[in-house]
Amino acid sequence: MRGLLSIMQAHEEIIMKKSGLENIAPALDKYTAGPLADLWKRPDLPLRDRCLVTLAALIAKDQRIGLPSYLVMALENGVTPGEISGMITHLAFYVGWTNALSAIVVTRDVFLRRGVSPDQIPAASPPLLHLDEAAENKRAKSLHQQFGQIAPAMTHYTASVIFRDLWRRPDLSPRDRGLITISALIANGQTAQLPFYLEKARRDGLSDTEAAESVTHLAFYVGWPNALAALSILKQTLKTP
Repeated sequence: MRGLLSIMQAHEEIIMKKSGLENIAPALDKYTAGPLADLWKRPDLPLRDRCLVTLAALIAKDQRIGLPSYLVMALENGVTPGEISGMITHLAFYVGWTNALSAIVVTRDVFLRRGVSPDQIPAASPPLLHLDEAAENKRAKSLHQQFGQIAPAMTHYTASVIFRDLWRRPDLSPRDRGLITISALIANGQTAQLPFYLEKARRDGLSDTEAAESVTHLAFYVGWPNALAALSILKQTLKTP
């Protein structure tokens, strides 16, 4: 695992120098070397998780310019090729198919350069994780009561594909699925769904501190307004003082 300093230097070389950041926007260059670099050193969220949060945000917003270097950073800090594959598949359902396909184009090139082999990629139909039938039936019933009459196909796919299949795939832990889902929702300003997924993430092992730090991290990548909007909901959901 490479140190944070060398990774941030590689990130700067790949993105910043090629774009002439120091010549076009020296103040932005200062903030990149200062607050943004410091952000990645904060202890409240592991470096691996920061990579997951950042990748989810970039994929959600289809920001391909930074994706290659952050993919490398993730691979060098504990995120496996299988987890990246699983992340892209998962996010297709939350940020759209074309965003996922766009990410695959970039990821393919990174995987080729790093010699990722097919056996490191998850199978299409692996044995699924355990399902809490009672909780899922309760969730499905609630959604059906809300939307079943006007969009029965939507409620069907939500149950059969999203929660009985996608969320049970073993290529990501439930906790990591929650983390990237929350990150994608915040990136796209979709706060209406945040309370449900924040509660789910807590049940799956995401701590209050990690959730709050994820929002702080995202402020630099998806903007302060999106992060602040998420914080108000986070405070209510996590019942922080």
